[in-house]
Amino acid sequence: MCSLFGWLDYQGIVPHRMLRKLTQALANAAEERGTDAAGISYIKDGKVVIYKRPKPAHKLRFDPPEGTAAVMGHTRMATQGDEKLNYNNHPFPGTAGDTSFAFAHNGVLWNDRELRKDKLIPDTHIETDSYAACQLIEGQQKLDFDSLKYMAETVEGNFTFTVLDDNNSLYIIKGSNPMCLLHIPVLGLYVYASTESIMKNALSKIGLNKFANERINTDEGDIIHIDRNGDITRSEFEPKIYRSKYGSWYDYEDSPYYNMHEEILLAYCGCYGIDSEDVELLLEYGYTCDEIEELLMEPSMLQEALNDIKFGAGESLYENCYGGLW
Repeated sequence: MCSLFGWLDYQGIVPHRMLRKLTQALANAAEERGTDAAGISYIKDGKVVIYKRPKPAHKLRFDPPEGTAAVMGHTRMATQGDEKLNYNNHPFPGTAGDTSFAFAHNGVLWNDRELRKDKLIPDTHIETDSYAACQLIEGQQKLDFDSLKYMAETVEGNFTFTVLDDNNSLYIIKGSNPMCLLHIPVLGLYVYASTESIMKNALSKIGLNKFANERINTDEGDIIHIDRNGDITRSEFEPKIYRSKYGSWYDYEDSPYYNMHEEILLAYCGCYGIDSEDVELLLEYGYTCDEIEELLMEPSMLQEALNDIKFGAGESLYENCYGGLW
């Protein structure tokens, strides 16, 4: 349960002070999905700059320099790779052919060790599973739709990835994990965050919610490219495992991460004032871990889902599983 966030300013009319505030507001709001580490990347003089630390976002000062056209950020809840070793934290640097880039991931990959064993990627001191995806892109010696498609169809797990290249182009590779992408036309600004609640929190904090915006559709299997001029192009990849409300890759017992995400949800749901029994009930009814994460951020929707199970369509299942006691 990590978060991606960032922005791309393609007209250069938004004051630097506002963009700096936007970066910090997004990072702070994204803490709801991870406080073990936080980091951002941006382009300065044609080179990728990465600033990350094993601290919560609100304890860091994110201050991209004036003239920055795009920022790609990440807040982390560590599942693999000690966050105290800063090289395990996101974003990660990469090079594909003549292109340098920064890479970030929300989710969990379970076949990173298998990829190393099969020699598809080299061994590395970086312990984080996410880095395997970065290495797959590097191995293609180019950064484009084809190399991103190859990466997304080779990894196994749940994910959404973001990539910022040294030409201030942003890629979003949308897997099963959430993504909210907004366009504010009057400002010439794209803003993204893993969830709508993070987005609303950040934009309202600095007053950008007053500007009309449009939500850009992002579906599982989409690869979205936003160039430095604000133009969007799209491609697709084939998700490796079909996931629906009634089936999740977390249920595959041969995965080394079997039930790990469920355990994380059960451990952290109390931070949102939600009883672990309610989370177990949603899992029993067929909600995936990602869907429950979304519900934790939207209390009214969560309560509606629970009411449906306890008193509506799910009543018979609930009685069978829990003897009808409440």
